Amino acid sequence: MSVPAFSPYQRFVVALLALLQFTVVLDFMVLSPLSDVLMKSMDISTKQFGWVVSAYAFSAGISGILAAGFADKFDRKKLLLFFYIGFIGGTAFCAMSNNYVMLLSARIVTGLFGGVIGAISMAIIADLFAVQQRGRVMGIVQMGFAVSQVLGIPAGLFFANNWGWHSSFWMIVILAILIAISIIWLLKPVTAHLSIQHDKSPFLHFWHTLQSRRYRTGFAATALLSVGGFMMMPFASVFLVNNIHIHHDDLPIIFLCTGIASIVIMPVVGRLSDKVNKFSLFVAGSALAMAMVLVYTNLVPVPLWAIILLNMVMFVGIMSRMVPAMSLVTSIPTMSDRGAFMSINSSLQQMAGGIAAIVAGSIVVQPAKEAALLHYPILGLVVVGAMLVCAIFVYRVSKLATDPAS
Repeated sequence: MSVPAFSPYQRFVVALLALLQFTVVLDFMVLSPLSDVLMKSMDISTKQFGWVVSAYAFSAGISGILAAGFADKFDRKKLLLFFYIGFIGGTAFCAMSNNYVMLLSARIVTGLFGGVIGAISMAIIADLFAVQQRGRVMGIVQMGFAVSQVLGIPAGLFFANNWGWHSSFWMIVILAILIAISIIWLLKPVTAHLSIQHDKSPFLHFWHTLQSRRYRTGFAATALLSVGGFMMMPFASVFLVNNIHIHHDDLPIIFLCTGIASIVIMPVVGRLSDKVNKFSLFVAGSALAMAMVLVYTNLVPVPLWAIILLNMVMFVGIMSRMVPAMSLVTSIPTMSDRGAFMSINSSLQQMAGGIAAIVAGSIVVQPAKEAALLHYPILGLVVVGAMLVCAIFVYRVSKLATDPAS
């Protein structure tokens, strides 16, 4: 099968969206390594921290639902810029927070804007790239997740250890402002979808998109895809510090090595997903991820090198699920529905993740600030169960992507 090459402008768009994804993912990811510091400095319980994580997810979900009817009515560049500027403001609010209520409020504001950015980015990718190119694009854009671990999280921890945790969010704000300027000056308008709109009313457009049985299958698949990450990641550093007895100063090297492994594997997975059966690749990644989750959540204190190795292998499995699954999902909507589909899809994914974080915060317990995190193995079993159910829906999506009449 011939795989089309990228044009120079397409390469620029991929790089820009990858950088944008990096800042949005880092804004969420940095909460995990900072969780132990935040919980101790603000006297936050595991349940309260679960709500801090979920506040972003729920507000992002609500925002995406409200924006869905309008997502295909405007130039995607303008829509992207509007929400990205709001995201920058919300992140600055996080940096200025000094208590639990302020931090919770800041995460709500950030989620209202940040939660829609990924959906708009996916719509732009589907508009500007052929289906035979999207696996590579997803592999590169999703590298924002890995790069946030290689560069962002270690840098964020370095800033936090030297200038306080507030400085980690200021770092994201400064980088995001530079990216916003690049969007303003260099990204071309994305308007091809405007000429093929059928629904005049944003509400009707939203309703018609939601009514589609094909689309609902994609919504369920991506919602379940996020559950594992939202359950395990918020309490990752708490588990490492208090259960495995990893020192705070060693956390950056763990996230650095994990991110490097993800960066190496993501382009490989992206190319493979354009050449082999995407669902088979997803199943292989899921099998590896489930095995490693069970091992990881049952760990006792082990040497640092063992934690690094286990983290690297586990995230290779997790990333190997995401790329083929998202490539399949973007093949479902028509061009006229892509913005609405991606907005609803992102919203339900965020809401499912928010519920997962609350459930995780209720399952795990930390009796005291320095005590070990309890019930983490139970959390691992719940995550594996969610991955198994997700595989059923991704299989259905793969059938719809190859045979629209199925």
